[in-house]
Amino acid sequence: MTAPTLADFAGLWRVERAIIDHRAGLAGRFTGTAVFVPDGSGLTYREEGSLAFGAAAPVRAERSYLWSESAGRIAICFADGRPFHDFDPAEAAATHFCAPDHYAVRYDFAGWPEWAAEWRVTGPRKDYLMRTRYRR
Repeated sequence: MTAPTLADFAGLWRVERAIIDHRAGLAGRFTGTAVFVPDGSGLTYREEGSLAFGAAAPVRAERSYLWSESAGRIAICFADGRPFHDFDPAEAAATHFCAPDHYAVRYDFAGWPEWAAEWRVTGPRKDYLMRTRYRR
């Protein structure tokens, strides 16, 4: 399988996310949708759904990012334009340091168009694993 390009992400995706918060000793689950919408310079990613942790009632959750492509790499910025991380779709791994915590992600495109992202976040404030699956 050839690694996806930015344009391949455009459209609507179903999202399922499992979260294991080692620090709090809780498991969480997010279910919802994500849409990648062309915005002229790339894609705007918008995610909406339901997030539940432990026995707590589910809450509505949403987030947005800006995706762009340059020199074969995909760059992801926060909604306000601040850089988050970038990756080569053929290698599909990246890190981000948000003092004092460290974020490491691995993307898996082996089953494209289904794909996954696994985040491992560690530091003095955070210690969690988050696995997300995307399906059309």
